[in-house]
Amino acid sequence: MNKIAKVTFFFWIMKIAATTLGETAGDLMSMTMNIGYALSSVILIILFVIFLVMQLKSARFNNILFWTVILMTSTAGTTISDFMDRTLGLGYAKGSLILVIGLLIVLRLWHLSEKTISVSNIQTTKAELFYWIAILFSNTLGTALGDFLADDSGLGFLGGAALIGGLIALTFLAYKFTKTNRIMLFWIAFVLTRPFGATFGDLLTKPIENGGLNFGTLGSSIVLLSILITLVIYTIITEKRKLNQNVANES
Repeated sequence: MNKIAKVTFFFWIMKIAATTLGETAGDLMSMTMNIGYALSSVILIILFVIFLVMQLKSARFNNILFWTVILMTSTAGTTISDFMDRTLGLGYAKGSLILVIGLLIVLRLWHLSEKTISVSNIQTTKAELFYWIAILFSNTLGTALGDFLADDSGLGFLGGAALIGGLIALTFLAYKFTKTNRIMLFWIAFVLTRPFGATFGDLLTKPIENGGLNFGTLGSSIVLLSILITLVIYTIITEKRKLNQNVANES
């Protein structure tokens, strides 16, 4: 029943690639293509729901489908956050606070329903639905936090990415060398990788005079999509090799 990707080193690399791509692809739709934050959010939420239904109905873990849903949460999260912060005028700090509260409520309801919020052994459709709602909230929150660090804090895109990268490193050290609750560390890392991807995406796409590298949303999205596809194919091939090896050993 468990249709969630195992949390490995490559999981985190693919997560960062997907969230960075979500930032550049979201900006590509809302700003470069001039669709706007509201309409882009509606389109991406619809796509998210379509792929989520496919994921929930799937009988087994599917690498491509799983990472497509992750990408949809990241891309939709980008435009939803921008709509809240810019179109509605909430600002990055207030938008982040609202999303933090929303994420905590989802995790609390999940825990009350399933008695755990662990992602290592999700066995019911209800638990998986809570998982994806929490992912959507965390990726939306990550965008708001990334924008806050890059724009309002004065750190800039590179400084924001460096700060978040340092916090991710501290989380990893806590995982390796302390007995801090593993479930809590996972969700901290999951939230932090999103603003890291957001600030890194802004660094790639924004003009040089604004502190970016001016690669553009389209070019950056194509490169990041290529990286993500390559990593997904690699994990599929690796898993098939392990499965074939296990079958050979058993026979």
